[in-house]
Amino acid sequence: MAVQGSQRRLLGSLNSTPTAIPQLGLAANQTGARCLEVSISDGLFLSLGLVSLVENALVVATIAKNRNLHSPMYCFICCLALSDLLVSGSNVLETAVILLLEAGALVARAAVLQQLDNVIDVITCSSMLSSLCFLGAIAVDRYISIFYALRYHSIVTLPRARQAVGAIWVASVVFSTLFIAYYDHVAVLLCLVVFFLAMLVLMAVLYVHMLARACQHAQGIARLHKRQRPVHQGFGLKGAVTLTILLGIFFLCWGPFFLHLTLIVLCPEHPTCGCIFKNFNLFLALIICNAIIDPLIYAFHSQELRRTLKEVLTCSW
Repeated sequence: MAVQGSQRRLLGSLNSTPTAIPQLGLAANQTGARCLEVSISDGLFLSLGLVSLVENALVVATIAKNRNLHSPMYCFICCLALSDLLVSGSNVLETAVILLLEAGALVARAAVLQQLDNVIDVITCSSMLSSLCFLGAIAVDRYISIFYALRYHSIVTLPRARQAVGAIWVASVVFSTLFIAYYDHVAVLLCLVVFFLAMLVLMAVLYVHMLARACQHAQGIARLHKRQRPVHQGFGLKGAVTLTILLGIFFLCWGPFFLHLTLIVLCPEHPTCGCIFKNFNLFLALIICNAIIDPLIYAFHSQELRRTLKEVLTCSW
């Protein structure tokens, strides 16, 4: 696969740009700097990927089974699960190929491996982009359902949701293909970083606005019952904690990867940045962990979905 040293994960092309990796090793050797490198074994990658693969496959199967879940909101949740499934599946496939190559159980020409690497890179990158897009789409959907509740079903229709889904998938595939083809251009890395920041800002603004509206609503109810302070403060604290967890997990799982891309642009030769580059595999592992957490946040809170999930697990089709 297209790798260097221990950096054997796909999207390794983003971690082995000509301007970064060769000089990083030299800088580290010259300064004698000691780096904290978290080793992520292929076995751990395989385990995380399989857990995410099964979990998100169950979400997709559950939503597909229950027609009551065929709504715009669950359409976005299903596509998020599908994106996370592809992220995990591509990493499982790559890890399996690596293990088979190392064990000598698989023999292939370098040209074939390079083509396979390119294909899996595109799948991984496109599914990561689509995953971020669907996280944003879910936030927008929830925002409209709260601030335009009476017009929600006329604004967010299933045909429009399907059109948005199609546009996201097409754009993700096209842009990921361009990103992989021109990975060694600074503009490509900057576009990825800006895209992540845009999604982060979008989600933060929408969810904070929703929390403020929910607190106002709770305050109004409290006034009617003459219990303003206890209800309002309790609800506001619970909402703030929920919002912090949601955005915190998003930033913790995705932030390090995009920090890595940012540092490739800003300080490819600096020894400190070189220490961060050495943990590229850890950053990808965090993204897979996010794929495991997403169903817990966006899907399994639904009682209807949990009930259907039990039927899927018991094969009650």
